[in-house]
Amino acid sequence: MNAPLLQSDIEAIADVARRFAEKEIAPFINDWDEAGTFPRALYRQAAAVGLHGLGYPESLGGMPAPYALRNAVSQTLSRYCGSGGLLASLFSHNIGLPPVLRYGSEALQQKVIPPVLLGEQIAALAITEPGGGSDVASLRTTARLEGGEWVISGEKVFITSGMRADWITVAVRTGEAGSKGAGGISMIVVPGDAPGLHRTELKKMGWWCSDTAHLRFDGVRVPAGHLLAEEGSGFKIIMTNFNGERLAMSAMALGFAQACYDEALDWARQRKTFGAALVERQVIRHKLVDMQMRIRSTQAWLDAVTARVDAGDEGPDWVADVCLLKNHSTQTMQWCADQAVQILGAMGFMRGTRCERIYREVKVMMIGGGAEEIMKELAGRQLGI
Repeated sequence: MNAPLLQSDIEAIADVARRFAEKEIAPFINDWDEAGTFPRALYRQAAAVGLHGLGYPESLGGMPAPYALRNAVSQTLSRYCGSGGLLASLFSHNIGLPPVLRYGSEALQQKVIPPVLLGEQIAALAITEPGGGSDVASLRTTARLEGGEWVISGEKVFITSGMRADWITVAVRTGEAGSKGAGGISMIVVPGDAPGLHRTELKKMGWWCSDTAHLRFDGVRVPAGHLLAEEGSGFKIIMTNFNGERLAMSAMALGFAQACYDEALDWARQRKTFGAALVERQVIRHKLVDMQMRIRSTQAWLDAVTARVDAGDEGPDWVADVCLLKNHSTQTMQWCADQAVQILGAMGFMRGTRCERIYREVKVMMIGGGAEEIMKELAGRQLGI
């Protein structure tokens, strides 16, 4: 049994993430954002310093890691690179691979996971459909078994890494024709080069350098062995996967809030008005303190929820906490982004500042992984309200 990681170990690995963000991302992120893409080589670079494999078994090329470590890395990367779009695509495997790791056959795991963790290939998750949104049970993409292959037809939308993904974990309906609801949903891993798979790039308000796509499956054929777990167990797989995604998004949102605070504080110390630095004005100091109040409360909640899951608690009350935390963290991000733009004034409205980019990215963080309203409804059900 592996010895538990010490806080010093977590801080050391988080420092690796900070240095990676400061050296390999921050100097180039404005150009990449304007270009709407980033170099594919960055996947290999992230893998080379050990960031891609966190939370995966050594046998598949990863490094087992508790959520405390994974969240610390996510938060640090967000704080020091300041781009949700880049991180969403660079680490899209962390929502695409967990179902494969938990429910895929050994042969499928060996085929899919190692090259992704090396940064040689890209993995994505495809659940959302046109008109479906957060209503997963309403999905209509179908898969029927013909001989030794699944034949997939349908559409997916808002898929992160959808343009470049080499492997796509897809939610499909394998039940009786016309079946509805959570029953009959399955998960199948689709190769990115499968004939009949068509991709269309989507333009967005934020996350400019993330390749987000509309996918169309026209009779795409996939080996029967690419089915995850039992046929019809997809809804449970999706719900379990969402918990990890929402916890990671909470850590990222907190990191972006910290990035806004850092930029606002630096600006307030340098910018002088009427003969004095902005930070000497009580109203500005109070804005900064209010940012810290929200950041620190969010940090405490994130740490508590993380400690629970690392201790093995994934019960209904914990699920409710994750949903509520995701809302709280993204609201903290929203508030800090707004205050930072206000403190920077006209500069906060200019492209190239972190708070301007984060301000544009707030809504996708509040909607992605489950919109605020869905989070409240799910939390209420878990709490028996």
